[in-house]
Amino acid sequence: MRKLTRHSVEFYHTEVGSGDVDQRRDTYRLHIAPNPGQHYHNAQIADYTPETRAFKWQAGVRLTVVARFNTESVHGTAGFGFWNHPFDPKQRGLPRLPRAAWFFYGSPPNHIKLAQDVPGSGFKCATLDATRWQFLALAPFALPGFVLMRIPPLYRRLWPIGQQAVGVTEAPLPARLLPETHTYRIDWTTRGITFYLDDTELLRSPFHIGGAMGFIAWVDNQYAVVTPQGNFGWGLVNVPGPQTLYIDHLSLEPL
Repeated sequence: MRKLTRHSVEFYHTEVGSGDVDQRRDTYRLHIAPNPGQHYHNAQIADYTPETRAFKWQAGVRLTVVARFNTESVHGTAGFGFWNHPFDPKQRGLPRLPRAAWFFYGSPPNHIKLAQDVPGSGFKCATLDATRWQFLALAPFALPGFVLMRIPPLYRRLWPIGQQAVGVTEAPLPARLLPETHTYRIDWTTRGITFYLDDTELLRSPFHIGGAMGFIAWVDNQYAVVTPQGNFGWGLVNVPGPQTLYIDHLSLEPL
């Protein structure tokens, strides 16, 4: 892990397996090589270390990222934004409840289906806050809830309550955007979180995330499964070709 300073923020590089991060002039290059999916590979920058998880950001910040991928056929997950790094396999103890506000891509079999009308895989902007009191109040009923959510009419009727409780808002984005250079922006305020693509509003979340989060950008070869029906899973995928996230501009500034 190496660190550098840019825009008055200290960033840390994480390189796992074939993961490689470098900076050439004003561009970050996050790259993983082709691999058969037998081991985990990750190229990542963040403004916190997984060991300390000392997060710098709370409501009142704007993130602007100018980015592109080398392909629209990314295998695994990738993205950039804010989250609270809830789990580190090298640490003991229970994981944190997750918070996130980010642009996220997950290829099949990734299936994080938390917004009722948005696919569980693909490119999207999204919020999540499992630390909300509404979610904690419903948590004791999770097991019977998983059973009820397997009945389609009940899922359609009841899951919006669960989705609101966990602070989930999502908007899908076309995969064709991935190899194109675009400006992505997140405005995180006490009134909610708003996502923009090239200054056009994509999604306005009314849910206020009150706790601290850190900035992260990454590309890796994993997938996850999380659904209201109680389906959970994790695994690795093979990467048939090189995949790279280029970040041409990155700024974090107070609102």
